[in-house]
Amino acid sequence: MSGHSKWSTIKRKKAKVDAQRGKIFTKLAKEIIVAARQGGGDPEANIRLKNAIARAKDANIPNENIQRAIQRGTGELSGVNYEELTYEGYGPGGVAVMMDIMTDNRNRTAGEIRHLFSKYGGNLGETGCVSWMFDTKGLLVIEKNNLNMDADELLLTALDAGAIDVKEEDDSFEIITEPDDINKISEILEIEGIKISHSEVTKIPQTTVRLDGKQEEQMLKLLDALDDHDDVQNVYTNFEEAEDN
Repeated sequence: MSGHSKWSTIKRKKAKVDAQRGKIFTKLAKEIIVAARQGGGDPEANIRLKNAIARAKDANIPNENIQRAIQRGTGELSGVNYEELTYEGYGPGGVAVMMDIMTDNRNRTAGEIRHLFSKYGGNLGETGCVSWMFDTKGLLVIEKNNLNMDADELLLTALDAGAIDVKEEDDSFEIITEPDDINKISEILEIEGIKISHSEVTKIPQTTVRLDGKQEEQMLKLLDALDDHDDVQNVYTNFEEAEDN
């Protein structure tokens, strides 16, 4: 499967967590609230909620905060009603960008996101302008220093479990699944003693784009600005970062 290493991007985001813990908490709480509102407050019967809780615990969000977010989603506690949207646009050099948005004021959010794109050499586009460049897939990341088997054995184990593809990167393996299969395959791999460092349903670009000089610098600043925005839950792009970024 074509595309750049998602793990390098994930690690860049993880490195910012400690400096922005309050912002990370807010975004994860939003995801829990919406998941509970749509599918109920039982994580065993609501896969989206189960995955959101797992990410929250991975970010060391206290259990009482998680429980309050669930209760806001189910209506047991009062809270803000968030709307889910998808924004699409172009970064510097025509790089494709998609964003998962959760907002209580779509007009305010659209204006702020449009400003960020303009500030860093891009433009916010119409619905569907870049979504065709991405495939929605499940992603499981296994760091090599946590692996208890060789690459060939991992490949066979993952494919037997139903994975679509396994990609080897410098310090990790990325297992690609169908979105609905990610939890099943994750459970099978964990039974086999394989430690999963990260799991998510994501959008993977069909092809990638590299930038140079000022355009690359602007693109990195745009991604940081979007990640920092309270209403942007996830950012997907076909921009391929240089290894030293």
